[in-house]
Amino acid sequence: MTRKSYGPKTFLANNKKLRYAVVGLGHLAQVAVLPAFANTRNSELTAIVSGDETKLKKLGKKYKLEHTFRYGEYDSALKEVDAVYIVLPNHLHHEYTVRAAAAGVHVICEKPMADNEKECKAMIEAAAKNNVKLMIAYRLHFEESNLEAIQKAQSGKLGELRFFEGTFSEQAAAGNVRLTESVARGGGPVFDMGVYCINAARYLFRAEPTSVTAFSASGGDKRFTKVDEMTSAILRFPGERLANVNCSFGATEVSRYSIVGTNGTLTAEPAYNYGFPLKQKITIGTKTRSKTFRKTDQFAAQIMYFSDCVQRNREPEPSGWEGLADVRVVTAIYESARTGKRVELGSFPERPRPGMSQKISRPAHRKPSLIKAEAPTE
Repeated sequence: MTRKSYGPKTFLANNKKLRYAVVGLGHLAQVAVLPAFANTRNSELTAIVSGDETKLKKLGKKYKLEHTFRYGEYDSALKEVDAVYIVLPNHLHHEYTVRAAAAGVHVICEKPMADNEKECKAMIEAAAKNNVKLMIAYRLHFEESNLEAIQKAQSGKLGELRFFEGTFSEQAAAGNVRLTESVARGGGPVFDMGVYCINAARYLFRAEPTSVTAFSASGGDKRFTKVDEMTSAILRFPGERLANVNCSFGATEVSRYSIVGTNGTLTAEPAYNYGFPLKQKITIGTKTRSKTFRKTDQFAAQIMYFSDCVQRNREPEPSGWEGLADVRVVTAIYESARTGKRVELGSFPERPRPGMSQKISRPAHRKPSLIKAEAPTE
């Protein structure tokens, strides 16, 4: 049964805030998503959904929430809100998105969008069928340093763009769901970390890759019995351009990308993180200039953007199609690593890409205390 909801014009006319439920109360939800709502102007945290009674009780009290629900009560939660922010393990994204859409509830879903292309397409279709907005949580699409990198890459100052190199690695904690779930269920470093590098290559080149060649390796660490420790891939882009993507759950922390042109190089390091300043260095000829971007609340920015899209009845830029574009590349990477062969990618519909007009800057908040949530890294 489709629930009754305020339409976009009603929200604007009554100056109402979009009411959200956060679904899943793990580390990311507690550290970044829950506190972000206080930093928005058009959104409010109304409900939380979890399988843990202690989390529900303590976080409900902390955020002064009237509505707290267990996973088995998800349908009841959907009746109390206008939108959900899904922060569940990857293999649950599809189910909880489709159920929300069927109830007429708008969805922000964390990346990766889903485990496979079929589930991504089903999520897109469910949103369209029920006339709700679906956005994949690409927070860097609203962050100044990455948007400025796009602007500079497209300005011609670096010359003709030739290749991209992206690396994202960390020491994943033993027992974390990203290690205990197989690749078929969204586990492994490419789904979790490689997707950042893939997404950056796509938005910097403003194009979709045409083929993929990849290799996976593991060094015998007992953490990596269900997933690969690390994977590297070469993506070929139109215009004879290449992107080298490296990701690992068993290496020291690195967060970096470089885009190299015929006249210069732009390097972002750290590039993908939240919770501290991001940095950028540009070298053109013999001159190098560095810039540090202040720490901001990236999650508040993307929530504000999505609420504005709902209120104004606009399609979000990092829509379900953006999520699908990355998942199809991840799928091809793992197929290539498994078979030892290059995988050709078919054509993909051209979609809007992030640009400076999407910049939203919200002040950073203090790190909150955690309730039964462990950091995903060692």
